[in-house]
Amino acid sequence: MSFKPAQWPRKLRSQEWYGGTSRDVIYHRGWMKNQGYPHDLFDGRPVIGILNTWSDLTPCNGHLRELAEKVKAGVWEAGGFPVEVPAFSASENTYRPTAMMFRNLAAMAVEEAMRGQPIDGAVLLVGCDKTTPSLLMAAASTDLPSIVVTGGPMLNGYFRGERVGSGTHLWKFSEAVKAGEMTQEDFLEAEASMSRSSGTCNTMGTASTMASMAEALGMALSGNAAIPAVDSRRRVMAQMSGRRIVEMVKDDLKPSDVMTRQAFENAIRTNGAIGGSTNAVIHLLAIAGRVGIDLTLDDWDRLGRDVATIVNLMPSGEYLMEEFFYAGGLPVVLKRLGEAGMLHKDALTVSGGAIWDEVKNAVNHNEDVILPLEKALTQHGGIAVLKGNLAPKGAVIKPSASSAHLMKHRGRAVVFEDIDDYKAKINDDALDIDETCVMVLKNCGPKGYPGMAEVGNMGLPPKVLKKGITDMVRISDARMSGTAYGTVVLHTSPEAAAGGPLAVIRNGDMIELDVEARRLHVDIPDEELAERLAAWVPPADQAPSGYAWLHQTHVQGADTGADLDFLKGCRGAPVGKDSH
Repeated sequence: MSFKPAQWPRKLRSQEWYGGTSRDVIYHRGWMKNQGYPHDLFDGRPVIGILNTWSDLTPCNGHLRELAEKVKAGVWEAGGFPVEVPAFSASENTYRPTAMMFRNLAAMAVEEAMRGQPIDGAVLLVGCDKTTPSLLMAAASTDLPSIVVTGGPMLNGYFRGERVGSGTHLWKFSEAVKAGEMTQEDFLEAEASMSRSSGTCNTMGTASTMASMAEALGMALSGNAAIPAVDSRRRVMAQMSGRRIVEMVKDDLKPSDVMTRQAFENAIRTNGAIGGSTNAVIHLLAIAGRVGIDLTLDDWDRLGRDVATIVNLMPSGEYLMEEFFYAGGLPVVLKRLGEAGMLHKDALTVSGGAIWDEVKNAVNHNEDVILPLEKALTQHGGIAVLKGNLAPKGAVIKPSASSAHLMKHRGRAVVFEDIDDYKAKINDDALDIDETCVMVLKNCGPKGYPGMAEVGNMGLPPKVLKKGITDMVRISDARMSGTAYGTVVLHTSPEAAAGGPLAVIRNGDMIELDVEARRLHVDIPDEELAERLAAWVPPADQAPSGYAWLHQTHVQGADTGADLDFLKGCRGAPVGKDSH
């Protein structure tokens, strides 16, 4: 940790708009005064943009307006000038074809909102899955002092005495209905118990994972990740973050100072310890690319391979985020990593101090929730990166959510050309499939199903479910929800729509999965595979215009973060030219 605070006072970038007596300055400042702001607010104090991803159509973030008021209070208390700015809010619950398609658009929109307006620092007010990475990507590109405040998880769900985890039980109950083990009426009754308070998913899904990643990266204050949305301490966290961002601007503590290679390595190991979402792989690769750090899938495999999964939360374990918070939250996990020699202890955080100083006194209040190492869910958690002739650039699997007996498996491919083909066939009892087969889904990657929808955890066919089988090997170039579970191979790269080997897999091909050996292989001769690839014809359904065209034309592969090719590695925050 070698950060040296900047001299204060000094002229901030907002003074290009608000400082002085020129016609242009009076134009900018005068218009702001129509909201009743006194003249002395424009005296050079830090102007803090509260980038709020609130939306009525983003239910995970539906309470962020209230949190924004707490952030404002903190900014005022520290001598700053808070301004709330609406930010593009890509909702996982409502956006079609998938919120992931709009992560990069949101990052672009927020970047330009930060770059083009008189903001000296930013509070990234986020929650739902894609809002956290998109705003972190924007902050990385502008490199203005920034701090993350997440909205927090919702309270536990309960149905007839059983904990109900967001998403996880949706998949579970849906399969039970198909298997004839649950009635549709019971399913509808269970629906009312799934989301009983404000907040994000209460499982270790993508939202909770990315909140944890922000904290592990050092971009949020210690303890931020797990506080429930409706807990008063969530409001305190928002207010304290508002105070802190003012000091960060004065010190000129920027994302590039915090999000170093050490920080990303801490985050990768943290993801393994918490049993985090596979979506974190794509998001951290994209954020690192914006900072200019060459993070790779090999880093994910190398750093996560020996990390034990010690957080006993759904979908990998038993409990939910509410219990995780009561047990001590992420600081306990970071302390465990530090004690095991798996944490860069001197990594800088937005607090201005080292991450170890933030967590070294953390106490575990429930060892059923945050497990001792000897009782870990799996001793080799993390994200396993598979390679072979089926995935030359890599594919990922989450061992903590997979079935042990399927981690080494050889089976006959049952192929679905796209998601519509899957939906048309999967419920047909005439489908030639059994539990030994390998389900293969194509054309659902960043280009093929624009945005790479969360369809990789394909539901099993009813004829298999009725035998009592609950898991099969599934392979695709898609993503899956962080709330999902199963032996599911994802992000296969290159994707089918880009001419990867996945595109030419046929029914009956024998596929080998060996997670321990990190191998994903199709048993056909190299010559035949080359012939199939040479004869492959790209899909014809390219978007004709608009953002969909931009996305399909410029999106990179999942193995590098699925960012747009012209945005990776761009950084800096020049003040825009004044047009008046």
